Amino acid sequence: MELDAVNVWMMVAAGLVLLMTPGVAFFYGGMTRITSSINMMMMVFSAMAMGGLVWVLFGYGLSSGDSVLGIFGNPLSEIGLADTVANEPEALISIGYGSTFAMIATALIAGAVADRAKFSTWLVFAGLWVTLVYCPLAFMVWGDGLLSESGVIGSAFGPAIDFAGGTVVHINAGISALVLVVVMGRRARYSTPHKPHNIPITVLGAALLWFGWFGFNGGAASTVEQAGLIWVNTLAAPAAGMITWIATERIRATRPSSIGSVSGAIAGLVAITPACANVEPYAAIIIGIAAGAGAVLAVEAKNRLRYDDALDVVGVHLVAGVIGTVMIGLFAVPDADAAAGLFYGGGFGLLVAQVVATLVALVYAAAVTLVIALILRKTMGLRIDPREELSGIDAFEHAEQAYSFR
Repeated sequence: MELDAVNVWMMVAAGLVLLMTPGVAFFYGGMTRITSSINMMMMVFSAMAMGGLVWVLFGYGLSSGDSVLGIFGNPLSEIGLADTVANEPEALISIGYGSTFAMIATALIAGAVADRAKFSTWLVFAGLWVTLVYCPLAFMVWGDGLLSESGVIGSAFGPAIDFAGGTVVHINAGISALVLVVVMGRRARYSTPHKPHNIPITVLGAALLWFGWFGFNGGAASTVEQAGLIWVNTLAAPAAGMITWIATERIRATRPSSIGSVSGAIAGLVAITPACANVEPYAAIIIGIAAGAGAVLAVEAKNRLRYDDALDVVGVHLVAGVIGTVMIGLFAVPDADAAAGLFYGGGFGLLVAQVVATLVALVYAAAVTLVIALILRKTMGLRIDPREELSGIDAFEHAEQAYSFR
């Protein structure tokens, strides 16, 4: 079988999405304290490695094999991808593309627990989370699971639309981060707000993320028309999210910040992810505005609620992910393969399906992550000693420092 243009594009898109995880490392690494940046980058890169290994060994089978109770696929169907190599090698490109989503979903959680997570426990958590949370939810949404057209929930309420990972990646990672933060507890220096140690690195990370997101959203495009719509929507929503965050800061009598600006762009990207192929560009702008406003308000609310989400994973990914997923029920255009939204004559059916899918993702990911976190806290311990935390996690966990001036 010759390599055609579709396969080449999917390989390019997979490379773009793969680049996004190092982008997360820069984005998070620049926002941490100077004594925590190495650890944060290591957490992101190790999540990337763990996600890739699990996916190849048995994760792909978990997310696509024969259904087990509608919750996950049979992991024994694709041990080491041996069956695919023998019988369907042309599928390896799409399988590789799928692995990059597992990698970045896991990496996103790391930012919430900056400065305090025990690195050895993080490695175990990453492997367990990909296996028990990410892959089953991917099966429920994109495979033959509960939320699919043939699944118990999907057939009762209608299948939800999640083109590129609003529920599977962002809501999943966001609610898991919140659970892990609550179980792990606040940092020793929680009462002393920290400032990002290297803002240009964070902005660079945001640029890599936006660049890679065109592959994240567009890799599965099936027609020229769909690819063009996805590209424009992936441009418009983050632009609207960024301007909304800037305007919100200005309205609140503060100066527009670079960290806030790029966070608004990421919120817009998160929100348009599930909707990118199913809404028109004007709707993408509205979704971006809603996500930018919702994320900035959520980031401000965390201080009142006193949960220590160090790098705003909950506000940017969970809140924006919920906004984008639910708003598909309003703005989805009529399509032969999917229901129309409320504003396009589709009634409340799709809106209900989107809300139900959101709730299932929230409950499943939160419950399983809670079990994983409690077991690890009891056995390995989730965080380093507060005294070591105060002196700097980079030196304690890695015997390294980000910058040397000698």
